Amino acid sequence: MTEIITPQTASSKPQRHKVTGDVHLVLRRGSEVLFGQRQNTGFEDGAWHLPSGHLEADESVVDALIREAEEEIGITIAPGDVHFSHIMHNSSSGGRMAFFFTVRTWQDEPTNREPEKCSALEWFAADALPDHMIDYCRVAMEHTAHGRSFSVYGW
Repeated sequence: MTEIITPQTASSKPQRHKVTGDVHLVLRRGSEVLFGQRQNTGFEDGAWHLPSGHLEADESVVDALIREAEEEIGITIAPGDVHFSHIMHNSSSGGRMAFFFTVRTWQDEPTNREPEKCSALEWFAADALPDHMIDYCRVAMEHTAHGRSFSVYGW
């Protein structure tokens, strides 16, 4: 028997949650981590944040991280050098999955390839993060420092 969906029965079913995927690069040089200072983005301009970006259609999170690293800071990362660090289910914009990956080996020197969105790149000690950071990033870095690979933020 085929079920007939009417507007009344369709509205009584819960909607599926739609999630945007983000990738964040924890680029490590010894005990330091690379951050960029945001500008002209319309969100948290002046704050320090990890090189990051959105997952595109038909792209793995590792491929997205490698692409964003090349686009934003001009480095080449081999897939085998990408190590999972943390995943955060973040409530912003209706729901995001933020994937954090640590990379300790890469080719070329990081340079600011998006000066219209990033006013500076700077290395900070992992245990002395910049004061002005986007909060969910700080929280994820704290979880990572304590070996916690999963968190929920803002729900």
